[in-house]
Amino acid sequence: MRENGMGDDINLSIQFILNCGADIAGSCHGGYHTGVYELIQKFGSIPYDSCQTYIACSAESTEGFCQHVDTTCKKENICRTCDTFGGMGGKCTHIDYYPNATVAEYGMVESGNVVAIMSEIFSRGPVAATINAEPIVGYTGGIYSETGESKSTNHIVSIVGWGKDEESGKKHWIVRNSWGQYWGEMGYMRVEMGSNLLGLEGEVAWATPESWTEKNFPCSENGKN
Repeated sequence: MRENGMGDDINLSIQFILNCGADIAGSCHGGYHTGVYELIQKFGSIPYDSCQTYIACSAESTEGFCQHVDTTCKKENICRTCDTFGGMGGKCTHIDYYPNATVAEYGMVESGNVVAIMSEIFSRGPVAATINAEPIVGYTGGIYSETGESKSTNHIVSIVGWGKDEESGKKHWIVRNSWGQYWGEMGYMRVEMGSNLLGLEGEVAWATPESWTEKNFPCSENGKN
């Protein structure tokens, strides 16, 4: 998240959403983009990921170590820090005032309207979109153009831009996924534009930030940052 493409990168805490948003935003096993925006507005803000790093666990998760960790929505699971190692007498505690961002407004782009999606990205930046994720698990690169897959969706990605292949002439979306840089084209993929492949153009949402923390203030200033 940047203002006019300037300033430091801001990464928001996905784990906070999993810890506190099960009833609104969803969990590791399903959710919805506008539900995330609703959660942020109702809660008041969302912390940065340095407050609560992503561990891919939510309340119903049993995979890996998830059944052994606490993902309830309490202060320690919103923003916390540890002053030093436990063997040296250190302890972990919650933080009441922390870097955060807020959402001013959010909504949906007209379903399937390619021009409207492009206009939203051009005007205000990346949009969130649902996608059928099963066919892209093994994606390794290139422009995805398969037409036979279902348009029923089960995952959320970001459409960050678009382009046109010089050889084929195909217009495509540039899509950012959350599966890591080892997947696809360094964490991104390209999907042919205009046919709602994988349901990508069917449920597109936008949101605008209202405020975000750029620097910390000393606690003497009402304890706020």
